[in-house]
Amino acid sequence: MSTAELTLDEGLARLAAIAGQAHARIRGETVEVAPADARETAAILRFAQENGLAVTPAGGGTKTCWGNPVEAQIRLSLERMSAVREHSWQDMTCTVEAGCPWAAMQTQLARHGQTVALDPLWPERATVGGVVAANDSGALRLKYGALRDLIIGMTIVLADGTVAKTGGKVVKNVAGYDLHKLMTGSFGTLGVITEVNFRLHPAEERTQTWTANAGDAAEFAEPLRALLDSQMVPSAVQLRVGKDGCALDVRVAGRGEAIEDCARRLSKIFSEIGMVPSSEAVWGARQELYDAANATILKASMLPAEVCPVSAELRHWATTEGAGVQCVAYPFGLMTLALQAAPPAAFLVQLRARLRPTGGSVVVLAASDEMRAGLDVWGCDADALGLMREIKRRFDPNRILNPGRFVGNI
Repeated sequence: MSTAELTLDEGLARLAAIAGQAHARIRGETVEVAPADARETAAILRFAQENGLAVTPAGGGTKTCWGNPVEAQIRLSLERMSAVREHSWQDMTCTVEAGCPWAAMQTQLARHGQTVALDPLWPERATVGGVVAANDSGALRLKYGALRDLIIGMTIVLADGTVAKTGGKVVKNVAGYDLHKLMTGSFGTLGVITEVNFRLHPAEERTQTWTANAGDAAEFAEPLRALLDSQMVPSAVQLRVGKDGCALDVRVAGRGEAIEDCARRLSKIFSEIGMVPSSEAVWGARQELYDAANATILKASMLPAEVCPVSAELRHWATTEGAGVQCVAYPFGLMTLALQAAPPAAFLVQLRARLRPTGGSVVVLAASDEMRAGLDVWGCDADALGLMREIKRRFDPNRILNPGRFVGNI
């Protein structure tokens, strides 16, 4: 512990008294404690508040490097809160504890042919609370909407130990403030999520993926626009850009006749390029970007109309500079980039300047310590910082929850 009034052993003893001796341990200069429920979580946060100790909530640890590093005295592990507490399959809703691995939740929901229609990274290890706190989503967002659209309620423990419930357990719910939308993507800086209520969708039982290949991403602009303007409702669409060329993947779910009809429509839309059936494995492309050793990973947001032009510009830059760049982009305006070496600072400045006039942004998700030391990983528009800092002040005035991790060192 960093406070003069409290030693590491004393902090361990106090936290063990709350969560149990078997669930508190010292790791380096940090005490790791695993509460069993929201009540114990609240007691831990009250203890941290009284002693001015920083707390970092932890799940599967898959996104620890996202955002600014945090030096916390307490690591609050949610590993003991890992159950699917309720699955109302008739109402197509569920209540899940924050420490539940995403894949484990989906396996249980699949028994009734249902799913939370979201495809986050590393689902076997990533926990429900971590996915929500980081606001992670993949290609399924095109059909089913963002994570905020799938959450109908939440239980949160605030910095002062207050246990708050927001939303409810039914889809059509207008009670109270939508605090769960505020917590989604807050990186654990406003409260500790202990339970999440989701709306569910029928699981896609039969799917088919097709892929079109081209030398330049700009070639996909018109057919992609035609696809999105058509009456087809694809489950997922992604654009992949690499050193060997560009590819556009489309996945459709449905009955056999419907899939055959989609195949005919896609053949017509992509007649000049050509589209052929391909493997479902292509949908792991975003996660594969993180597997490259020493890669710098960026997340860019932009207008949907900018996806193809920006992808083409990035590939041209990579060719000109002799740099290794790969990206996976979605037509709703999100792109993940992997650069095989640390990009020059000018590249990040230039890309942010390219996207900012239309409301876009670039966030550095993974980079070397040397690179992080010399830049703002969030690159947030300064106009929004005042409001964000005031929200942080209202929810966590003493800055004990993940201090400094979020935008503007919030």
